Amino acid sequence: MTRRLLVTSALPYANGSIHLGHLVEYIQTDIWVRFQKSRGNDCIYVCADDAHGTAIMLKAEQNGISPEQQIANVKAEHEADFAGFHIAFDNYHSTHSEENREFSRFIYLKNRDAGHIATRPIHQLFDPEKQLFLADRFIKGECPKCGEKDQYGDSCEKCGATYAATELKNPYSTISGATPIEKESEHYFFKLPDFEAMLKEWTRSGRLQPEVANKLGEWFDSGLADWDISRDAPYFGFEIPDALNKYFYVWLDAPIGYMASFKNLCEKRGLNFDDYWALDAESKTEVYHFIGKDIVYFHALFWPAMLDGAGFRKPTGIFAHGFLTVNGQKMSKSRGTFIKARSYLDNLNPEYLRYYFASKLSASVEDIDLNLEDFMFKVNSDLVGKVVNIASRCAGFINKQFDGLLSATCAEPELLAEFVNAGTTIAEHFESRDFGKAVREIMALADKANQYIDEKKPWALAKDPANKEQVQAVCSVGLNLFRQLITYLSPILPVTAAASQQFLNIDSLAWQAREQLLLSHKINAFTPLMTRVEKDKVQAMIEASKEDLAATAPTTVAKAAPKTEKASTIEAIAPTISIDDFAKVDLRIAKIVNAEHIPEAAKLLKLTLDLGNEQRTVFAGIKSAYKPEDLIGKLTVMVANLAPRQMKFGVSEGMVLAAGAGGKEIFLLSPDSGATAGMKVK
Repeated sequence: MTRRLLVTSALPYANGSIHLGHLVEYIQTDIWVRFQKSRGNDCIYVCADDAHGTAIMLKAEQNGISPEQQIANVKAEHEADFAGFHIAFDNYHSTHSEENREFSRFIYLKNRDAGHIATRPIHQLFDPEKQLFLADRFIKGECPKCGEKDQYGDSCEKCGATYAATELKNPYSTISGATPIEKESEHYFFKLPDFEAMLKEWTRSGRLQPEVANKLGEWFDSGLADWDISRDAPYFGFEIPDALNKYFYVWLDAPIGYMASFKNLCEKRGLNFDDYWALDAESKTEVYHFIGKDIVYFHALFWPAMLDGAGFRKPTGIFAHGFLTVNGQKMSKSRGTFIKARSYLDNLNPEYLRYYFASKLSASVEDIDLNLEDFMFKVNSDLVGKVVNIASRCAGFINKQFDGLLSATCAEPELLAEFVNAGTTIAEHFESRDFGKAVREIMALADKANQYIDEKKPWALAKDPANKEQVQAVCSVGLNLFRQLITYLSPILPVTAAASQQFLNIDSLAWQAREQLLLSHKINAFTPLMTRVEKDKVQAMIEASKEDLAATAPTTVAKAAPKTEKASTIEAIAPTISIDDFAKVDLRIAKIVNAEHIPEAAKLLKLTLDLGNEQRTVFAGIKSAYKPEDLIGKLTVMVANLAPRQMKFGVSEGMVLAAGAGGKEIFLLSPDSGATAGMKVK
């Protein structure tokens, strides 16, 4: 019986780029969705950008654009990155949409009218310069427990203590550097305890992974609390009905974005929204959310409670995954392992990563590690050395000696039956999201296929014309085995699968189609399906990630210090160096003879610098603060003996010096009058 499924991934936040840590989830979801479609199920995959909140408002302000333009720019970038990794959404939308506004209002009003909304005053820290209330992440100060400086407003990274932002010593706003003041504000709360009995039953109903259900049990034990769902103006989001200058907290309308994106798709395709989301739809359709383990609280408590209070069905299942580490450690900018999606795509085949993640993913919430050495080995060994190798070994004989025609009969029916029957277990692994087990089963089959070819040795048989039919039979079996393998791998490797389908000259790689063997079947000419991972490409990706950091370094917001009379954002002095260390840096006066935009770069300008006896090209992260035409003719200071860096847009031959907090506040260093191009700075 055909199943009807609606599947979502958590919404990426619209103020930053997609990185490999994000991609764990989207690749996991996409593989599962493609598997469902391969099985003949009616499966829809929707997502959207999470486009509201103070952070986006401030980011837009920093970039000198409207929040609407900010989220539009980021959405375009996100969609391009997802497409690059072959993430096949049926619809990709935004939480800043009319559909989301209407659903947010509807769900809120339903809960309000049912008595599930309360109001009461709260005391919150307020930035007197920016004139806005500060979330915990925008407040730093000294830990009230251990005294460690520069700790955020909810917990201390050094001693692990948790506290209220109002308990911080010497607090300051990370936005302006101002000392916050405490102010009272009327806030709106969702009465989560009203749903405790329902949630206890629902979280233990098999809809969650056992470890997730157990974690939620701890929260029940400590007691559910009302959830603050309002934020004060100024705020980029949706206004709360009948509440002046009050806005829905971003986490209220974010999961509603799943419904909004699907509603948008319904309008495009003529689908019935209620068939999926109405209270009685649970028996007809399945709804699944793929999320990271860090947002379980919102998805497995708040979300089902909001839906229940508004009269909608609840999800069939919520699947949480762990975090990504690289080479056994948290992603690091300095090591070049905080890797953006684009940095990867500029250097490596996206299917390499899809396969590697699949080989590591299970149904649990354990973290997975991207070990770059293992990554290269596994892709080269499994995909190139085992799977693709089967096709390349057999296709040459069939194309050259038999005009692409496979044998009329199967020489190894039991071996083929084993491969076909293995699809039942492999499908079970895909269904349960145990992709690692599925991959191991597939690779065990690939080993058997290669063993068969090694034993039959068609290359040796082909030396004797009397063995011609046997060569055809062996290679036909090999290509039929390859067809089984690529069918099983098609949810993971959609592009390679499509190329294989064209090579095999078959109509479909659907799961059930594999049961029909290719007999008296003509294949097309073989072209290489996948190349090896080269170490220099991996290293280039790492270097590109380091360069991303270097290029954006001037726009990084400096650590702020507590304000006295004037705002101060002065960073701490770096560790002491010797005069010999400093002498290694060759600082020169440079004249900017040309400056130009790089359309595809958000932060970089291309500068042509005159050093008196030569010219250099430098890419500088100053686009937000300077117009190119305003720079031409100016003198500045550059590091002249910095090793050239190969960047996406060309080679950068040095670095210009700048100061400031970022955004519009970037200031190129300029020499006093009398200095000329090429002079050494001493």
